[in-house]
Amino acid sequence: MGTTRASLHTLGCRLNQAETSILGEGLRRKGFELVEFGQPTDVLILNTCSVTEDAERTSRYLIRKTLKHSPHAFVAVTGCYAQTGMEQLKRQAGIDLIVGHQFKLDLPAYLPAVHELRKRSTPDIHHTKTMARGDFDLPYFAEPDSTRALLKIQDGCSAMCSFCIIPFARGHERSRAFDDILREAESLVAGGYREIVLTGVNIGQYVHGGNDFCALLRRLDQVEGFDRIRISSIEPTTISEELLDLIASSKKFCPYLHIPLQSGDDEILQAMNRRHTIKEYRALIDRAFAKIPDLGLGTDLMVGFPGETDEAFQNTLAVATDLPFSYIHVFPYSTRPGTAAARLKQRIPSPSVKKRADQLLELDRAKRLAFHNKQIGKTVSVLFEAGTHSAYRFGTTPNFTRVAVTDAAELQNQIMPVTITAATDRYGFGHITLPQAIPSTMALL
Repeated sequence: MGTTRASLHTLGCRLNQAETSILGEGLRRKGFELVEFGQPTDVLILNTCSVTEDAERTSRYLIRKTLKHSPHAFVAVTGCYAQTGMEQLKRQAGIDLIVGHQFKLDLPAYLPAVHELRKRSTPDIHHTKTMARGDFDLPYFAEPDSTRALLKIQDGCSAMCSFCIIPFARGHERSRAFDDILREAESLVAGGYREIVLTGVNIGQYVHGGNDFCALLRRLDQVEGFDRIRISSIEPTTISEELLDLIASSKKFCPYLHIPLQSGDDEILQAMNRRHTIKEYRALIDRAFAKIPDLGLGTDLMVGFPGETDEAFQNTLAVATDLPFSYIHVFPYSTRPGTAAARLKQRIPSPSVKKRADQLLELDRAKRLAFHNKQIGKTVSVLFEAGTHSAYRFGTTPNFTRVAVTDAAELQNQIMPVTITAATDRYGFGHITLPQAIPSTMALL
């Protein structure tokens, strides 16, 4: 009998992506051959998202799609939808294993032996309603499949924003053991990774053994071998002056922050149970740019939250226009059963939600273009990814500008100086500028 194939697919956040890498390592250790998602397979591991109804719908579609090309594939579903939507998934044909968050990283152990790997009439279920609150280690370290390695440091959230299902899907805040993080960081250095991205649900709330988030950052800053450390999405109320000072003073920490705003209207923020006001958010951004002038700043904005009047949306549009964002992620409100917002009246008609989302998406494009145009003429360090696309090689700068060059050399995992000479709303374009080298003329677009 040949090697048993397994494919994995991730929906949702970077934390899910980090956990999928861990699951992939577990499958390799069990002797599975990992194949690209969409190829014929014997096992599918689907790591789901539950943040929106669309994400759940996509999960169900991908299961059906896989079973069309691999009708005998053993299908295992984990992630947030497996936690919050277990009853619905139990009724979907073709699912053989459902694993909630409490047991997620143990999923490879729940797979049957290869000779018993066959479709089931009803799924095997490993699920608890609540998650353990204790801090955690990881069972083993994964080998990330991208140039930038995702490093999980925290899980869960206790903020209870009224629209958010995550506290129900992932449980209360808990942190990964301090030394376990450092061991994986050193393992990633040994593997040749140049950049790590710290991931979690509410990473600014990290605390373990007397070490808070800034203490962890200071220790990671001392790990030799990394060129860059990037912080993923972080709540505004957890960003201290100490954190801003660390980013400003360290050569490793990327001048980049993704700070969710969600709304530019204080009444809507209050209804969302967000813990900041517009005034407080503006003051934070002012302090951040005063200390980190070349900061790349992203945010999340939600439209169509129950009770969002035209005036409230205009407030959001005005604040988002005024603040120096380099990009904006736009999310139409999606009712999540069990959340406080699900009980709110004053629903916004779908055409109005789409119109508002389109306005913010247009602003996002304008913000991206303005940010990229500001890079023109600068020589920046770019960490390059694998392969090419449309004859370009792509990479990212410390402030998260995506850069394209037409250099013919293999550049994967190399950090090179690039002079930005043109831009669109999607990329900066330029050429590699080596010391004493004569820049070549390039066809940029």
